[in-house]
Amino acid sequence: MNVNSVHEARYFRAVKKVKAIKSVYAHIVVYLLVVSMLIYVNLKFTPHFHWFWFSALGWGMGLLSHIFQVFEWYKIFLGKDWEERKVKELMNKNYNDGK
Repeated sequence: MNVNSVHEARYFRAVKKVKAIKSVYAHIVVYLLVVSMLIYVNLKFTPHFHWFWFSALGWGMGLLSHIFQVFEWYKIFLGKDWEERKVKELMNKNYNDGK
């Protein structure tokens, strides 16, 4: 493989990662603005029932999922080399007739 093509591939992966991180930051800003607006509207017009929690928690879970995916926090739980070790383990198993 050509050194330039390796460098170019790494560059495009880095650009893709930066765009994903930028989208997380935008998602956080929009979440904070919209939830703030919902809290205001809720407390101004129907203060006896706090319905904004449903939107804040539901959207918040989606936001956390987005953050986990972009920043690859799943690797904290599975370890950096977990996938490689698992592949080697499965390759070394003696499978009978492809089972």
